[in-house]
Amino acid sequence: MERLPGKIHHWYCKPGMVADTNLMFVRAHLLPGEAHQFHRHPNMEEILYVLSGTAEQWVERERRVMGPGDSLYLPVGIIHGTYNSSDEVLDFLAILSPAKSEGPVTVEVSDQEPWKSLRS
Repeated sequence: MERLPGKIHHWYCKPGMVADTNLMFVRAHLLPGEAHQFHRHPNMEEILYVLSGTAEQWVERERRVMGPGDSLYLPVGIIHGTYNSSDEVLDFLAILSPAKSEGPVTVEVSDQEPWKSLRS
């Protein structure tokens, strides 16, 4: 388990944890009011799957609300953000691939326009 401010990650699969994997698989808990703000994965595609709670999910400039059983595919490099604007914990799965690639896994962009003022 990995505790970060406002969130908890339960890692099931990632390089260094599972021999010779090219997948990252994590269960994430976002506390009420917390988020994985706008970011992109320059070399990875991702699937999100909501287990419980409500996600205010942004894909580029499009906002959608996701609940239990909803899933989303994100192609390589797409800017997205997951926000918990509800009163309950948001519990979701994320699968990313390929886990082994050059450069950063995540590039944060929430401090740049238009992302920093998109939700205001």
